[in-house]
Order: sequence, then structure tokens, then C-alpha cells
Amino acid sequence: MSDSCNRREFVNRILQSSSSFLLLSVCGPVSALTAPTAQSYNPDEHYYGMGIQVDKCIGCGSCVAACKTENEVPEEPIYFRTWVERYVITLENEAVVESPEGGINGFKTVEDERDVLRSFFVPKLCNHCDNPPCVQVCPVGATFMTPDGVILVDQDYCIGCRYCIQACPFGARYLDPVSKTADKCTFCYHRISKGLLPACVEICPTQARIFGEMKTLTSPLRRFMRMSQLQTLKPYLNTKSKVFYSQLDIEVR
Repeated sequence: MSDSCNRREFVNRILQSSSSFLLLSVCGPVSALTAPTAQSYNPDEHYYGMGIQVDKCIGCGSCVAACKTENEVPEEPIYFRTWVERYVITLENEAVVESPEGGINGFKTVEDERDVLRSFFVPKLCNHCDNPPCVQVCPVGATFMTPDGVILVDQDYCIGCRYCIQACPFGARYLDPVSKTADKCTFCYHRISKGLLPACVEICPTQARIFGEMKTLTSPLRRFMRMSQLQTLKPYLNTKSKVFYSQLDIEVR
């Protein structure tokens, strides 16, 4: 059987998986994107990305908790598909970066605010690059890009060699302790293929995250991209990230 057939089967399994009942019961009805059901979903008709408004993130950790619940991310050791970092810039222009337990429980107040010039929170996740180094280094083709621009891992193909984990410049991958295969953010592919938002976007109390179509002029993401001065993480690596930040401080790396 060809690689393309196996990948289609893998994507179909994701499309047929059910969303987390716990998250839906907490959040209630979720916002629609474009596809009402997995059966009618056509990846060729979409191309996804995410925007993050740094000035709106309050570091509450709701996105991290929702992601772990929705995607059954292992608790021990502590792994994350998305996490939040706090940057504290001191009066000496030194950047102190911390992310206790991925920010899932929020952050403690800075002990001495008199020494702080500014502080802010930066959510991070897989950047779903258009030029992904993880795809390039995978020796068996387990990591691949879907037609709608999402980077996925076929766990039936993955041999757990960790090459993709080492190649990712954003530290967005980990080796699942149970399956012994690479794992990471999928933009909640099982949700977006049903017309739902990713769990982290749906749960955010300040709407700091914006998810949507990159090629549809009227989508919320395209409006965000038109109205904001955007940056991506580590643009000098030419990975062509599809996660865009507004109000990103020069100290973020």
C-alpha cells in the first residue's frame, strides 16, 4: 500500500474520532468554521493558520489545560502540545523566561515589581510550517503535511527515532511515553474537520488566539493579518510558520 493511501487512512481516523465530551460540556456550543461534518469535509478546500495577540494573553493557562484534556496529552512526565511562557524584562534589560508546568496553573506574581520594566505572556505551539524541517528529516515519511496545511504524525508509520523532535526549532514535539511515537499539536484536527475551533482557541477567555482560513479574505484570521503588524518565531530559519503573532516583543525567541 502506498504512503499516500496510509496517510489518507490516518487522516480519516482522525476525522472519525469523537471530540472530548468534557470540553464541550464546559464550553457549550462551539463556533463554526466552514465544514459541518467530517463526512463532507474536503481538505483541499481549506488552508489553516493561527494568530496570537500577545497583548491579550493573561497567562491563565486555560488553553494548556483544555489542550491536555481534549487531546489526552500524558500527565507524567509533563508534556504539552501548547504552553505559555512569561517574559519578565528587568530594568537592566535582562529577559527572564519561565513556564512552570507549561503555565497550566497560571503564574505567581513577580516578587519585586520595582525591578521589572515590563512583562508579558507568549503562548507557543507547533507552528505548522510551510517549509517544515520535521517533515524533511523523517526517514519513513510518518510526519507529513495535509492539503489543508496541518502537520500531522502517522503513528502507524512513526518509528520513534526522534529525528523530528531534534529538528523542530520551536521545541513543539515530544515522544509519547505510551506509544513511543512523536506527538505534537495538530490544530485539533479532529475538531476543525467538523467545523469546530481548536480547544485552545475555544477556551481562551480573552480571545487572544484567532484560528481560521488563510486564503479566505473574509475569515477572522485574514482580518487579523490585515490589521496587525505580524511576526513569526525565528523567521530567519525560513520555516514559513503559519502561527502569527501581533505585539511580539523583540526579546521573544
